[in-house]
Amino acid sequence: MTVFGQTLDGQALFALASLLALLVFWLFVLPRERNYARWFKAWEAGRRAQRQGQGGDAPRPGGRPRGPWG
Repeated sequence: MTVFGQTLDGQALFALASLLALLVFWLFVLPRERNYARWFKAWEAGRRAQRQGQGGDAPRPGGRPRGPWG
């Protein structure tokens, strides 16, 4: 088989097919990864806003931590 004036053997055809398969794979995976990143950022922002609204980030009275984990 000749493509752009260059003869392709079995190994070159396999490499070309592998690259094409990888491109198709990324076209399906990339949108899901971006949606997950958006969801996580929104979830984290909501959690942070909820903690700040309840005063969860405020220092403890007396300056001493409560419980074994502070």
